[in-house]
Amino acid sequence: MKDLLMAFMLMLLISNSYSQNIAEDKTGSWLTYAGTHQISDKFSISTLSQTWLFEVPENFNFILLYGAVNYKASPKLTTTLGYGYGDIDGGFGTKKPHTYEDRIFEQLTYKHKLFNLPINHRFRAEQRLLSKLGDRWTQHRLRYRLGTKIKLNKTLFIRIFDEFLAIMHDDITTENRLYSALGINISKPCNLQFGYLNRKINGLNLHRLQAGIYLKTDHRKKKKNI
Repeated sequence: MKDLLMAFMLMLLISNSYSQNIAEDKTGSWLTYAGTHQISDKFSISTLSQTWLFEVPENFNFILLYGAVNYKASPKLTTTLGYGYGDIDGGFGTKKPHTYEDRIFEQLTYKHKLFNLPINHRFRAEQRLLSKLGDRWTQHRLRYRLGTKIKLNKTLFIRIFDEFLAIMHDDITTENRLYSALGINISKPCNLQFGYLNRKINGLNLHRLQAGIYLKTDHRKKKKNI
């Protein structure tokens, strides 16, 4: 465990060495809270709060808040319908007006095992209703994420995923997000994740450190033994 933590700290120090004055060469951060709240055998509610910063401790970039309803169609397949609200900064180092977003999304999640390794596929379609200074427009985005979670022991795990995004607006714009993290189970319903995310968009190669807290709660009524 000590060796894993040392390796992770070394990764953070290397990533934090970027110090030039453009967004591509700044090490930013993503701070995440995500919750899944089981309300019946088939239905659950997801909540998320995510803040992006152009630099690790400062320089606001984006905030997203959302809630969603999940339906477990089978042990492997879950469908989701959700709504989110976002506030997007005008750009790195500028005072341009913010863009505000109302987001509706539909999602399919499929889980299986490959050589005893858990594999997670997430397909999502988003309708993004954007506004800035009274102007309004709609943007459609498709997303596919492939990920896995590797258990190291009862406390530690590694989380890895790669997500491809395609924006369908005028011309098609693509984006890729590659993420890896060390996870720590601090209790049965709660874990912390500390990782690195590489985001490639609009010709930029962005480096982001991520810290997140992930919570699962179960609100189903327990059956009483008769």
